[in-house]
Amino acid sequence: MTLFIILLTISSIVFLINIIFLFLFPKFTQRPAKINNDLNLSVIVAFKNEEKNLESLFSSLEMLDFPKDKFEVILVDDGSTDNSFSKAIKLSNEKKYYRVLQVYNKKLSGKKGALNIGVNAAKYPYILITDADCMPAKNWLLGYSGKFKENYDLLFGLAPFVQTQGIINKIYCFENLRSSMLTFTFAKLKLPYSAAARNMGFKKSSFERLGGFGNTMDTISGDDDLLLREAVKHNMKIGIVNLEESFVLSNSKTAFGEYLNQKARHTKTSHHYLMIHKLLLGFWHLSNILVLFSILLSQLNIVFVLPFFIKILSDFLCVLNSQNKFRYSFTFYEIIFLQIFYELFLIINFFSSFQKTIPWKN
Repeated sequence: MTLFIILLTISSIVFLINIIFLFLFPKFTQRPAKINNDLNLSVIVAFKNEEKNLESLFSSLEMLDFPKDKFEVILVDDGSTDNSFSKAIKLSNEKKYYRVLQVYNKKLSGKKGALNIGVNAAKYPYILITDADCMPAKNWLLGYSGKFKENYDLLFGLAPFVQTQGIINKIYCFENLRSSMLTFTFAKLKLPYSAAARNMGFKKSSFERLGGFGNTMDTISGDDDLLLREAVKHNMKIGIVNLEESFVLSNSKTAFGEYLNQKARHTKTSHHYLMIHKLLLGFWHLSNILVLFSILLSQLNIVFVLPFFIKILSDFLCVLNSQNKFRYSFTFYEIIFLQIFYELFLIINFFSSFQKTIPWKN
């Protein structure tokens, strides 16, 4: 019965932490009636072979509710082999606040090198970055400009996926929800460890103080998490953008292999987190996995179903009460299935992360 008591205790801790997630997850704020747009912002988009996505990106950028003379958009082509560069030139034609650059002899490898070039070329003191396959919501720039006025060095916001009916998409969306609840809760507790580069911003001066991406070359990915790590190490002021309609949407991949590669790449980046974050995340994930597998012990004694039930119930309540913030909608059975899938693939992704380096774009 000692094992049962241990598992029951762990499941109770998991339940309590899930409840804490619900209370600490940031509330979205209403758009103020009067807005003073007196900050200038530079939006940087590094892209490679994104010809099919550029049109929707431009459409979203044109819909931003922000004065056109207060921001610029810098698109950095990182060696595209399709028609991305020419399409970006065509779409930005006659728009004075757009610039399209091509990468030559970049100092840093991968996406970080392209972003570094974009940041260096930016003429404004506040930088926002996103991806070419993304669709920023109308208040995206407003959300950041309001927060930058509070003297934050680095900011990040929600980056949900567009939900469809496919099973791969549901896996992406569920994983995004669960991961975001962790990252935003940790940020509220002054322990930020991860952010999505699809929805991230920083002061140019703070970026330069960190040495740009120069200290984040532990792995080819991590332009978001490892830059955040450096900001934490330098005791910079880090915050969350939670204005309504300030999220950044994107479409998920459609192939299961792409999902595995992406998750392995992200998990590989986590090997370079600060030790405190590794310990806290390790405790959380290991606790969940142990309780999940307690169901297998029910063949020895039916009481082992209880820890499993407590965990699944807390997961269900947590997802049910937070999914609307991401514009997600999961059924009861989907939540149960996807939660189990999520825990199992944490194990698979961990071991996959030790494989050879995966490029950010082929």
